[in-house]
Amino acid sequence: MNVRNTIERLLEVARNGLPQMLSDGGFAQTLRGIQSRSGLVLQLEGTNLRYSAIVALGAAYLDEARQRDILGGSTAVEFVEKLLAWAEASSDLGALALTAWAAAEIAERDAESIFRRLEAAYMEDVSLSTVECAWTLTAALAARFIGDTRALQSMAAERLRTAQRPSGLFPHIVSPQGGAQLRGHVGSFADQVYPIQALSRLAAASGDRSALEAAEACASVICRHQGISGQWWWHYDIRTGDVVEGYPVYSVHQHAMAPMVLFELLEAGGMDYRSQIVRGLRWFEGRPEVNLDLISEEHGVIWRKVGRREPGKAVRSISAITTALSPGAHIPGLDRIFPPREVDYECRPYELGWILYAWLSGGVVKDLSSFNRA
Repeated sequence: MNVRNTIERLLEVARNGLPQMLSDGGFAQTLRGIQSRSGLVLQLEGTNLRYSAIVALGAAYLDEARQRDILGGSTAVEFVEKLLAWAEASSDLGALALTAWAAAEIAERDAESIFRRLEAAYMEDVSLSTVECAWTLTAALAARFIGDTRALQSMAAERLRTAQRPSGLFPHIVSPQGGAQLRGHVGSFADQVYPIQALSRLAAASGDRSALEAAEACASVICRHQGISGQWWWHYDIRTGDVVEGYPVYSVHQHAMAPMVLFELLEAGGMDYRSQIVRGLRWFEGRPEVNLDLISEEHGVIWRKVGRREPGKAVRSISAITTALSPGAHIPGLDRIFPPREVDYECRPYELGWILYAWLSGGVVKDLSSFNRA
């Protein structure tokens, strides 16, 4: 496999596929492939502020002509203004954090009103999702020389540090006291990668070695459990560090999210996991689950995931219950009864946005480090 060619394919699909995902001035929730008598028909559904902010973050690393092509005629800086206006009516903390991050990194804008709202949420005695907490820390770090985000940075960092388990993994929910309240002992791949990113950036920005060690502890677990064909597995037991359920395997984990955060960990001075990044990319060529090429230049998409043939989320539910009662236990025969052979014919804008960011934004963490030295 020529990894460079795979990366170029991914970038080309992202550049060509994102314009078709524009919807109502932002980006859609998803682009779904629907089988019809005449073939596959692509259908846009909904709009999503989170995904729009992620697309802006990625598109900002393209030249101006490409930015305008993707962002409906706007540059990334101009598109940020639309995001900020959209965010005024949003109560989604994750969307607010991503918008503030994009405003700071792309336009050097202090999204002061957003940061005030985020800070108010962290001062309340409520639980928050780990992903939202990580994005908040990343946003606060991006804006720390534009506005005063020190208190928010401290609160978000403390939430993440307190939530991390001795295994190195993070729960799905973080609370002020550090307890996971929902989904108990199970943390997803997303619950791990965004804290790795945020803590790597914190280490680079502040010189805090313990933040880097926390990021490395988490990264070592997911890399240790990477599948034989390069799969990044989905659900983990945060108590033991074991895999609860591997499927679905999401394309975005393989081509963007894992590379993005592991590159940033390396930039911050952490371990070198580039061989695991390459293995993850090779899954697109040697995946044992399906024969279909998930990278579709014809449709300008990368199909979302490969999952099991199962009713609902049966195996995930069974595995979560089994491991809750007996850590490390697995019911034999589930792979045979519910084989991972189903392709999800869907592509979401953030997946392509993260491709651009993962492969084009190199140096962001080093910039944080240089500010720290200054």
